Amino acid sequence: MARDYYGILGVGKDASDQELKRAYRKLARELHPDVNPDESAQERFREISSVYEVLSDPEKRRIVDLGGDPLESGGGGGGFGGAGFGGGLGDVFEAFFGGGAAGGGQRRTRGRVQPGAASLLRTRLTLEECATGVTKHITVETAILCDVCIGAGTNGNSKPVRCDTCKGMGEVQTIQRSFLGQVMTSRPCPTCRGVGEVIPDPCRKCGGDGRVRAKREITARIPAGVGNGMRVRLASQGEVGPGGGPAGDLHVEVVEQQHDIFVRDGDDLHCSVRVPMVDAALGTTVVIDTILGGPTEVTIDAGTQPGAVATLRGQGMPKLRSTTRGDLHAHLEVVVPTRLDGKQAHALRDYKKLRDSEHAEVVSSHSATPGGLFSRLRASFSGR
Repeated sequence: MARDYYGILGVGKDASDQELKRAYRKLARELHPDVNPDESAQERFREISSVYEVLSDPEKRRIVDLGGDPLESGGGGGGFGGAGFGGGLGDVFEAFFGGGAAGGGQRRTRGRVQPGAASLLRTRLTLEECATGVTKHITVETAILCDVCIGAGTNGNSKPVRCDTCKGMGEVQTIQRSFLGQVMTSRPCPTCRGVGEVIPDPCRKCGGDGRVRAKREITARIPAGVGNGMRVRLASQGEVGPGGGPAGDLHVEVVEQQHDIFVRDGDDLHCSVRVPMVDAALGTTVVIDTILGGPTEVTIDAGTQPGAVATLRGQGMPKLRSTTRGDLHAHLEVVVPTRLDGKQAHALRDYKKLRDSEHAEVVSSHSATPGGLFSRLRASFSGR
């Protein structure tokens, strides 16, 4: 049984458009959720809003007057031609053919105003900038709102009109014969591109799109701890949508430049320190300038072997959105002199006499020093 549309608004069947509007506004003032938070009032408000939307549409009101119920039939005419089929055949037509039943289908326009697309911009940062964070002033070129038509796409006071190709439906249908019989297919209207309307007198600046391309400068705040490939999202700083729709987001992707001294591994930093053979034997200290600018000392213990690593805790990169930092690993390269003068060679020979128990020898691979050549080769061949 069709609902009493006129009774819900409290008007007669011969009510004019103005009377319908007055009745709806009166009820809306009483039932609006901002005024009446009661759940039953909110449900009633949704009901009168739906009823008013139907009665303010001449085609849907005609269906109501014929005894149909557009809200139950999905806009298909209160059944098939108002004869009380309850929209079942309309649903069948839509399921098979992608549109409404023979001339009574729903409008399938997608709307001229659409959200904007997201944009991607890359910016190069030094390792120091990644460590400290930085504010970048970046010039971008995106679609922005047309300042002449303010997104309307029309020239002056002109208005969009219904598309003659699709009759405002936003899609066109074609019928093809197959072994199943006639099959109806739908596709977006090529004239209005699925909008259902065309602009006969478009804006001179944007050509009816409601947006134009322009360069502008934005400010991007890059937090400390970012790394190569990470992205910072700037909400609503991307492309303005067609028809002046809301702008998408702008993603700023970090491209980290190679550093002259440090190699980054996540939050840790690595560097190489060359230590003369004598200093490795006797021990010494080396001063390193850390990534955040402060010098720090690395202690080289007496008897340090080639390939040793000195780790400085908390001297690496800041962790993203944290107060802690990674570590700095100094890889020690013991340098053996290649050229000796007479005095240096004589001193080393005297040293050799003092260490006469030490001789060059071939060692077993099983007793190789951890981290030495055999150890690294074994790990390489075993896949560890």
